[in-house]
Amino acid sequence: MAEAAAARKSQSGLAWGIAKVVTVVGVFLSLFQLYTAGLGAMTAMAQRSVHLGLILVLTFLLYPLHKGASKDKWNWTLAVDFLLVAAALAVTGYIVIDLDGIFARQGDWSRWDVGMGILCIALVLEATRRVIGVMMMLIATTFLLYGYFGPYMPDLLIHRGYSVERIATTLSLTTEGVFGLPIGVAATFVFIFILFGAFLDKTGGGNFFIDLAYSLTGRFSGGPAKTAVLASGFLGSVSGSAVANVVSTGSFTIPMMKRVGYRPHVAGAIEAAASTGGQLMPPIMGAGAFLMAEFTNTSYLYIIKVALIPAVLYYLTTLLFVHIEAQKEGLKGQPREELPRLGETLKGGVHFLIPLAILITVLLMNFSPMMAGFIAVVSVYVTAMLRKSSRLSLSKLIAALETGARNAVMVSIACAAAGIIVGITNLTGMGLRFSSMVVSLSQGIPILAIALIALASLVLGMGLPVTASYIVLVILAGPALMDMGIPLITAHMIVFWYSQDANVTPPVSLASFAGAGIAGASPMRTAFTSWKLAKGLYIIPVVMAYHPLLLDGPTGEVIRTVIGTTLALLAFVVAMERYFLAPISWLETVLYAASAVAMIWVGHGVNYAGMGLFALLVAYHLRTVRVMRTA
Repeated sequence: MAEAAAARKSQSGLAWGIAKVVTVVGVFLSLFQLYTAGLGAMTAMAQRSVHLGLILVLTFLLYPLHKGASKDKWNWTLAVDFLLVAAALAVTGYIVIDLDGIFARQGDWSRWDVGMGILCIALVLEATRRVIGVMMMLIATTFLLYGYFGPYMPDLLIHRGYSVERIATTLSLTTEGVFGLPIGVAATFVFIFILFGAFLDKTGGGNFFIDLAYSLTGRFSGGPAKTAVLASGFLGSVSGSAVANVVSTGSFTIPMMKRVGYRPHVAGAIEAAASTGGQLMPPIMGAGAFLMAEFTNTSYLYIIKVALIPAVLYYLTTLLFVHIEAQKEGLKGQPREELPRLGETLKGGVHFLIPLAILITVLLMNFSPMMAGFIAVVSVYVTAMLRKSSRLSLSKLIAALETGARNAVMVSIACAAAGIIVGITNLTGMGLRFSSMVVSLSQGIPILAIALIALASLVLGMGLPVTASYIVLVILAGPALMDMGIPLITAHMIVFWYSQDANVTPPVSLASFAGAGIAGASPMRTAFTSWKLAKGLYIIPVVMAYHPLLLDGPTGEVIRTVIGTTLALLAFVVAMERYFLAPISWLETVLYAASAVAMIWVGHGVNYAGMGLFALLVAYHLRTVRVMRTA
């Protein structure tokens, strides 16, 4: 008995020790990121290597070697984890300590350089397998093999091939691979805004935005569902993570939706579709938006400017689906007395709007996103300390710093793996070949090229998170869109939007699965429903391609495009649901769909014809419903 008790104590002590190490590493990483964001500068290679080294340490401590591996007692899998932690620190130390020597030896690498390069790539691949999954690891490995076996590839993909030394050193000891642009963005802009979201959550800002949404929409038809959409927009605009958005808002909104009559899979799907829009909604979008700013050499302020109207249109589409679903099912809102009062909600949390105002202000003042994020994090902390209810104790401060580091692991590992893909693509010239293939298959017709990219994003979304999917697609297929005359920002925005479907597209849809878990519903049924609700992801990029003025153009043209697109989205939702105040016939369904297509097609004449058809359909339907109700 005594021996068993001692063993249990030893096991819990080991797990406790690992947890404390994770806390120390996470806090140190967050403080390091804050320091490099606002107080001190480091060379890109040094800063990125420290970031990735600490992320790898967290990965090997948090994610086991395999599902059944235990961290409660000493075993061989834990020994492997500690060896990998030591290897990650060794690679980081080698780069940081001998950075000048590495720069001096460019092209004349030592055996140590090659060995450390191979070790770095192996660590990234293993971390990718643990955090993201085998699929992403296999894709990165396939690119590595392609770089080596180039001369033996089919004619379409053939290249001269590169040695192990060239591949290992290029990908690991320069800024052309693992330590390239993707991890650079993750180690600067993305991390600091993830930390901003963690601070906002720990101070109670997330609950404030949810209560604000409840007080604004809870009493309307299908109120909790509209609350879910609005709350996800509010929270998503400062979190930039769809799954985190589902977990944060869904724990409140999904039970409320079920309570007023929504079926469990529909409640989970609404939350997943709404939360996906959080990565599209400024001011803090998904990590891909920061990458877009770097890829296009454009200010982040301009990115959020052109992203705003399409994001609003996406949420409008989701709200329309929600409203019509509520009308079909006869779902009512909640009693006013059960809802938080708007005045009291604002009184209790209006100070959480200050950091958002500060963030937008410093971006408008042309501060870098990294500095803006630093100021935003500091402003959250300072404003939270103004009130006792949101004040951060030392333990909560440590928890916020650790949470920020933990939440950054997946994005950073995805970016490191994507760096391998980007590095091999640039080394071999594969991007140009893939782009020419897309142009050839689509016959130079933009809508066909967009359909191919949407299909590719659907396939990639089965194994890649949205950031990695965006990087791969924009490197390989983005140039094809530009070759067809689509502007640079528009092409990137189209790819960015399609990459988001990984959140809601079966068979792998993490946001939908998270919503299903909270709702107690079938994951696949929830996924297919959220896929339907998120159809704005597929329609709005087509509008961007054929009406680029939607993003940035003369005010009059933008207004006309927005009106036409809004009406088209409404017609599309009506056709999908086959309901508009009352059920509609199959003929009306086809005509509504035709009017939607016409309103987003090229040419003002066709657009106006679509609007006219839509107006006739609405007038006919209103008259029919009036006759039915008076009969």
